[in-house]
Amino acid sequence: MSRREKLEALLADDPDDVFLRYGLALELDKEGDHQASLARLGELQTRNPPYVPAFFMAAQQLVRLNRIDKARAALRDGIEHARTQGDAHAAGEMSEFLAGLGNAGE
Repeated sequence: MSRREKLEALLADDPDDVFLRYGLALELDKEGDHQASLARLGELQTRNPPYVPAFFMAAQQLVRLNRIDKARAALRDGIEHARTQGDAHAAGEMSEFLAGLGNAGE
């Protein structure tokens, strides 16, 4: 059984587990299924409250796919949600990554 299959089996028992959902999104990215991975990360971004690490991971994946404008948007949203949730560390990491993108892709 692959890691993805194990995560999917665990999610069948606990479909609301944020960490399992996040892990599955990362595993899908590793397998090259970027559309499914980004969709899973998108679901985590729309939770109440949003799962802040999903914004950063989505942005990193979007940069690898050369979708820089979408990465910037994910980072801006993630920074806002991180600040709202009092997560200065995550907001700082995403701000640095955003600044590092400069004018790439424009």
